[in-house]
Amino acid sequence: MTGTSAVDLPVRPAGDGRVTALDQARSLLARAREQKAARVREVEIPAPRTTETRVQQALDTASIDRALPTLPAVSDLLSGAALRGGSVYSVRGSTALVMAMMAGPSADGAWCGVVGLPSFGAEAARGLGVDLERLVLVPDPERDWLSVVAALVDALTVVVVRPPGEVTPGEASRLAARLRTRGAMLIAVGSWPGSEARLEVQGSTWTGLAAGEGCLTGRQATVAVTGRGASVRPQQHQLWLPAVDGSIRSVEPATQAPHWQQEAVS
Repeated sequence: MTGTSAVDLPVRPAGDGRVTALDQARSLLARAREQKAARVREVEIPAPRTTETRVQQALDTASIDRALPTLPAVSDLLSGAALRGGSVYSVRGSTALVMAMMAGPSADGAWCGVVGLPSFGAEAARGLGVDLERLVLVPDPERDWLSVVAALVDALTVVVVRPPGEVTPGEASRLAARLRTRGAMLIAVGSWPGSEARLEVQGSTWTGLAAGEGCLTGRQATVAVTGRGASVRPQQHQLWLPAVDGSIRSVEPATQAPHWQQEAVS
């Protein structure tokens, strides 16, 4: 379920006379710029909230500020540091953690994009703080995934991507230069060469069950964090992902569940 408020860019297979994901991304940005120029010629006539006008808002509000708003739980994972524009973060084992990293910038007004995740739950993202009015989805970019990501980086502040295969150092280097120019942040689902920080959920603990009965109410996750920068110290961190009230926050030592409830993440 992608949610009705998110901008969903449909993709058709490439071929003669067909439109690729890259074509659609470029066309979307071009139409947004044309629509902005047309509105300048109009006097006090509000433009409809089409996909093009929404993406143009992202173009207008994008900035190269280095520090991005960050949820406290995510900052705890990064040794108290903020998320940084122009950087790449890689995440393994939890889409909820990806959403938590999106939530801080999104709640502050940033536009976000998700590429290559057809099962991305926009409603779940909304519950964790992602604004669907500023969310662009490209479920299946096929072979054009890197070009689609590069095009979205030009317009959006946060771009999430699950690469279809191994990313080469050359591909990562070219995109890194673009990220630094725009001040955008990339979250890679999986491995990515030269990541600022790598976050991996290594195990989880569910609460709410007693003697085989009850409902799952919360999840405590063990997140291993490594990074190339001095600001990110290698560590393991306990995180509610989510807590009983649906929030994402660090686990206080006294609230950690007993060992018998722990379940490895496959």
